[in-house]
Amino acid sequence: MAAMSAATFSIGTNVSLGCKAGSLPQSKSFGVRFNSQNSLKSFSGLKAAISVSCESDSSFLGKETSAALRGSFALKAQKESQSYQYHLQPQASFKVAILGAAGGIGQPLALLIKMSPLVSALNLYDIANVKGVAADLSHCNTPSKVQDFTGASELGSALKGVDVVVIPAGVPRKPGMTRDDLFNINAGIVKNLIEAVADNCPDAFIHIISNPVNSTVPIAAEILKQKGVYDPKKLFGVSTLDVVRANTFVAQKKNLKLIDVDVPVVGGHAGITILPLLSKTKPSVSFTDEEIQELTVRIQNAGTEVVEAKAGTGSATLSMAYAAARFVESSLRALDGDGDVYECSYVQSDLTELPYFASRVKIGRNGVEALIPSDLQGLTEYEQKALEALKPELKSSIEKGIAFAHKQTVTA
Repeated sequence: MAAMSAATFSIGTNVSLGCKAGSLPQSKSFGVRFNSQNSLKSFSGLKAAISVSCESDSSFLGKETSAALRGSFALKAQKESQSYQYHLQPQASFKVAILGAAGGIGQPLALLIKMSPLVSALNLYDIANVKGVAADLSHCNTPSKVQDFTGASELGSALKGVDVVVIPAGVPRKPGMTRDDLFNINAGIVKNLIEAVADNCPDAFIHIISNPVNSTVPIAAEILKQKGVYDPKKLFGVSTLDVVRANTFVAQKKNLKLIDVDVPVVGGHAGITILPLLSKTKPSVSFTDEEIQELTVRIQNAGTEVVEAKAGTGSATLSMAYAAARFVESSLRALDGDGDVYECSYVQSDLTELPYFASRVKIGRNGVEALIPSDLQGLTEYEQKALEALKPELKSSIEKGIAFAHKQTVTA
């Protein structure tokens, strides 16, 4: 019988995810243990050829990502007394830009992306206060080189040669505000940033976080069309936070191991347009009608829950950064050739009569490779009614974004 094999990947941070939840280890390593009855031959992403376990019940990478610290890492075997020791060598090769990096989402997001072994360069842009953020992050001993860019005159330089652009720029929600209340300010911000993206890195993956995402993604699409560089496969509305919340709340409600839980969330990224498909939860679990109602409403209103808890001091910044970092890491793995990357995202879609719709998608080197229609098949009566109920509101938000982009063009 072949010797048991193990591997540890160290990213040199002061945080260890190779620990039990709730403890504060002294180790500076990120531990992932591979157990196999055979020698470790390959490690290729979401579906590794052998069993993979992470010594934490959760990680910001999520269930799939925590099991996939990249097939691009070269595996080196050293035979010692009939046992094998393997070393994962990160090959950082991707350039990421964060537009709005000095904000409440931008700063923690920048930290999490700085931790990625796949990032070689991290460009931080904002209209002010970004120099200090970059200086602080640059001291972290991870592979990526951090640079700061301030103001419109440096925006183009921040975007040159970038592989992934993440846009959390904009004003946050305050108590009593809806995402639509943010529209007039954030719509203009997204428009200006997307124009710069179109001019400087038109082939990059574009991740839109700025709310209201239901409208800002259509705005971005229209601007890219006007610039002649629109690729629907590379424009993503980041709705990952809805999935993260659904997984967390379901695991808590049903006392499940969080890393095993996967709840697809479809529709949009605001209020009733957020539809968690609890009947599709993995592992399979049953819910009472009361639990379905309670969980659905909580997932839909989770952003408001945070806004009210912060009592005017901010919105859901940390959890949003966590979810966005997970989506960035998935995109980087896809760009790096991982053939088994799936995430829920708000994208151009033909799954319904609406032009944009959030669903599970397969992501590859060229962006969205496939929409996954199976999640919308065999819905419960509750889910089917909720799906039909969300469509008018989502349609209105999409049309509002498109109208804004066209109006700006006419004005110009």
